[in-house]
Amino acid sequence: MRFFILFISFFLFSLGVDAQSLQLAKNFFDKGEYEKALSYYQKTLEQQSNNPQAFNGIVSSLQQLERFDQAEEMLMRQLKNSPQNSTIFIDIGHNFALQKNDIKAEEYYQKSLALIENEPRQAFGVGLRFENYNLLDYAATAYKKANEIMPNAGLELKLARLYGEQGELQQMFESYLNLVIKDEKYFPYANREFGKFITEDASAEANIILRTSLLKRLQTNPDPFYNEMLSWLYIQQKEYNKALIQEKAIYRRSEMPNLNRMMNLAYAAKRAEDLEAAIAVTNFIIEEAPAAIKLRAKQLKLSLEVATAKASEYPEIEENFRSVISEFENSGETIPLQIDFGQFLAFKSGKVDEAESLLKNLLNKAVNEYEEARIKMAIADVLVLQEKFNEALITYTQVQKMVKNDQIAQDAQFKVAKTSYYKGDFEWAQTQLDVLKKSTSQLIANDAMELSLMIKDNTREDSTQVALKKYAHADLLAYQGKNEQSITELQQLLNEHKGEKIEDEALFKQAQLYELEDQFLLAEENYLAILDKFGQDLLADNAAWNLAELYAEELNLPEKAQQYYEQILFSFEDSIYFIESRKKYRALRGDEIE
Repeated sequence: MRFFILFISFFLFSLGVDAQSLQLAKNFFDKGEYEKALSYYQKTLEQQSNNPQAFNGIVSSLQQLERFDQAEEMLMRQLKNSPQNSTIFIDIGHNFALQKNDIKAEEYYQKSLALIENEPRQAFGVGLRFENYNLLDYAATAYKKANEIMPNAGLELKLARLYGEQGELQQMFESYLNLVIKDEKYFPYANREFGKFITEDASAEANIILRTSLLKRLQTNPDPFYNEMLSWLYIQQKEYNKALIQEKAIYRRSEMPNLNRMMNLAYAAKRAEDLEAAIAVTNFIIEEAPAAIKLRAKQLKLSLEVATAKASEYPEIEENFRSVISEFENSGETIPLQIDFGQFLAFKSGKVDEAESLLKNLLNKAVNEYEEARIKMAIADVLVLQEKFNEALITYTQVQKMVKNDQIAQDAQFKVAKTSYYKGDFEWAQTQLDVLKKSTSQLIANDAMELSLMIKDNTREDSTQVALKKYAHADLLAYQGKNEQSITELQQLLNEHKGEKIEDEALFKQAQLYELEDQFLLAEENYLAILDKFGQDLLADNAAWNLAELYAEELNLPEKAQQYYEQILFSFEDSIYFIESRKKYRALRGDEIE
């Protein structure tokens, strides 16, 4: 027994020493100290003659030291011991390739591939070894050979992925589509790989290839999967009306119709600010939906109408709100709709007291903390509207504490910062923004960064923050819907603080308000002033984009629109507007985009 314990102890000790030697060898190899690496790999192989890691380490070290003859000798000895091991032929071929002897390398690569015909199960190892040496064409050949002999070998997935790595996009898309049609379990793999190549740009090569392939397949085989993939593609390209066509086809062919996909499409279109498409989707849902989904669809449609309506249309929208709330008053699920109505009354109809009363009464109907938090958030928004800043700050803080781990808590914290900024407490606003710049929500993080930079920039030059306070008050007036007053205050600021850091911010804000008031020529004048005087600053690409959109959508000057889309392409390559500008520029130029 004692002898056995000693034997086991010695065996475990030996394993530990060998593992240590291998780790030292790898460390030296990674640092480029190949002689030392070789020494430790050889020491391990002496102790464990069949250790593949030590063997391969010796071969690689010899190759790095350009001792190709010694490496070949080791590999040939290994081949003699295992003549049917096809991967050794690849290693020998690679050794010749390192010596620029491509003829001999090709000879051994072909020998490896030839063995697959008799032993197709070796294809996986052969393909992987070729991939390790970045010999992707040979790897693909290995998988194809095995697939022909053993169609059920399960190599199609590796082959499809390999096509993507080779840049063979047509074959990659076709292979993945064939796999998914054969077995739905491959869909997550296909969708993940497609996401690596598909962009927002409908004219990009990968987008065109996938779109063409799907449309051709639909002509011969109207499988709903192809509609789903086309819908997904159009959503990536932000072409929501085209996605709606595909979603309608899916809905009508389904044995168990489900409108959840339609709702997701409507929300996606709204987030992308394609309000026309979002309304088209909600109209379809309202026509088809059962009561539970119909309420959500009508709420979404009302929010879209609010976003696009002129002031003259507000009375009609108010009646629509009241009608929908009355229609679903017994459902117990109208709280989100009533929150929206409360905000509409306060911010659009000017019925602030009614809005506050409605929202406070809603608190008694909340069924959980999340609903209560949403209602309190709306109440706080109305308090800011009334310039009851301290009460609003207390309410936003309550929301943060109620739903600490929810997105709404970060929204509340940003509103604390914004409210502090409105009241001129820039130091406290900055404290909140510094935290929010690391927010998990990219949108909040970006908004926090933008406001933080403006406060810092305008505090650095003016410690009294006179101009910043005037700008914040004009911003508050805009929040309150008092656009004309805000425009006037911004003009006074521009007159009194010309040449100061705040000037481009004031010009940009004023231009946005001019657009809301349909004063498009004045907006144009401001955007041009920003590009002329602040062409290298942060707001320059925003100004170029807004100007291009103004020419395209409002002033009917397509040539000028094309000029400013082009300016974004050549002068602002990192702009968030780059892809959309390229799409619109090509459309105006007359390029054919399917």
